[in-house]
Amino acid sequence: MAGTLKKKKITVGKSVNYILLTLLAFVCLYPFLNVIAYSLSGYNAVLSGKVTFYPIDFNLDAYKQILGKTQIWNSMNTTILVTLMGTALSLVLTIFASYGLSRDDLPGRKALTGLILFTMYFGGGMIPTFLVVKGVGLFDTLGALFVPQAINVFNFIVMRTFFKNLPESLEEAARIDGASYLQVLVKIVLPLSLPIIATIGLFYAVGYWNTYFDALLYIQDPDKYTLQLRLRSLLFGEELNNSGASLEGVGTQVMSKSLKMATVAVSTIPILVVYPWLQKYFVKGVMIGSVKG
Repeated sequence: MAGTLKKKKITVGKSVNYILLTLLAFVCLYPFLNVIAYSLSGYNAVLSGKVTFYPIDFNLDAYKQILGKTQIWNSMNTTILVTLMGTALSLVLTIFASYGLSRDDLPGRKALTGLILFTMYFGGGMIPTFLVVKGVGLFDTLGALFVPQAINVFNFIVMRTFFKNLPESLEEAARIDGASYLQVLVKIVLPLSLPIIATIGLFYAVGYWNTYFDALLYIQDPDKYTLQLRLRSLLFGEELNNSGASLEGVGTQVMSKSLKMATVAVSTIPILVVYPWLQKYFVKGVMIGSVKG
């Protein structure tokens, strides 16, 4: 009898957890579903405020208007380029820095690690950073969007912890066979580090894809606008359009809010497509890299 009651209590507890998690998931998904619903709804449905989390009077007019703009495609290409170049540079630098500073025989290892950690809590600020970027010739170039922030200290710490937890016997055996540190890193360490590399790469990719403030500070040429900066420009253009000015390429049959939501969806969906490919590495990489056994 006691066992039956205990089993019922556990079942009820799990049911409550499932219900709460389902509600939490819906709360998290609702804003995105609302964006998609508005972007796919008809003019009258949007105007009357009937749209919630599913489209009403389904149509693709907003997407036709957005995807028909050459500026959107240029900004998409720019964002993809920045994301790929930035992620590649950040991963290379983070891997080399993390592996080097995870070796106990590196002279000055603690001092160098301390200097890197110092930047996690204290920074020069926006104006000094802007002056440095302009002084080295990166202003109004795509390099300004990924070179100054090439290494994230948190990602460095996670990857360094992962490297320190790898069995030392593997590296010692390779060193005895005459392998250099670079050969050990490339042929032994990296093949064992795919989970953490995929995880950190995803962190970097999402960060570069969503970069907005850096583009706002450092990019002046409209042809170099990222997708997020283009979104801001289009939203401000919509405000001008609503006040009486005309916005090139925006038809009168499409509600301005639908256009805004369609632009948000276009800028969000591509990075979401990447997640399923890296999901199998994500949890394992974070857990291994953040917990020292």
